[in-house]
Amino acid sequence: MTTTRDDSSHRILVLAGRGRYEDPWHDHAATSHRLAEALSELTVHDRPTSVVVRSTFPDALDDLDAVDLLVVNAGTSWPGFLEAGIGPDDEAWRPFHSALSRWARDGGRVLAVHQAANTFADSEDWRDLLGGRWVPGESYHPPFGPATVRLATGGHPIVAGAPDTVELEDERYCDLRVAESSEVLGWVPDDEGASQPVLWTTEEHGGRTVYCGLGHDVRAYDSPSYLRLLARAATWLLS
Repeated sequence: MTTTRDDSSHRILVLAGRGRYEDPWHDHAATSHRLAEALSELTVHDRPTSVVVRSTFPDALDDLDAVDLLVVNAGTSWPGFLEAGIGPDDEAWRPFHSALSRWARDGGRVLAVHQAANTFADSEDWRDLLGGRWVPGESYHPPFGPATVRLATGGHPIVAGAPDTVELEDERYCDLRVAESSEVLGWVPDDEGASQPVLWTTEEHGGRTVYCGLGHDVRAYDSPSYLRLLARAATWLLS
């Protein structure tokens, strides 16, 4: 999906997981389309947005310097995909990850959703750019179903003046490892009722990142409160 672009618009690139960054359980193409629809409706500081959706290829970030906001909607590879030697190898992906690290650390703005906590395992820097991660064998999610996100109170622009909760149908990521330097702004309960961080920001690396663990499939994007949260996050990132 591509929306009309002009020199006055905020340029947004949505990366949809493909190949080594897709799996059998997440339809990154469909959720990336819904992300693009939502973000294309934004106006930030009197400037509209123009949105491009692009699959993860080694050259997908060759024009990253022309992007105002990068949205990462990608995950892990299909079981056996990397082991079978399918697609470009780690060396071919190195320029992709170098470009992302350089851009993000030079003030770049990143909105990472859901499985982005478990993507780019071949990048040594992604964890720090994200401000947290999914830990294999430790992190998990209960079955898909109704989810209530409790938002922080306080002065951060993403949550200041927002309703206290977000209601949607989704997965609830649990036991993510969050960096001490990240600011957690939202939690979901696990099945024992304990609060699990699901929304945070970080600027520790020199840029600005928002991670939101929501958005397993298109049903999450049917939630008006989730769409409002995404809009607030993107607005802060583009401000």
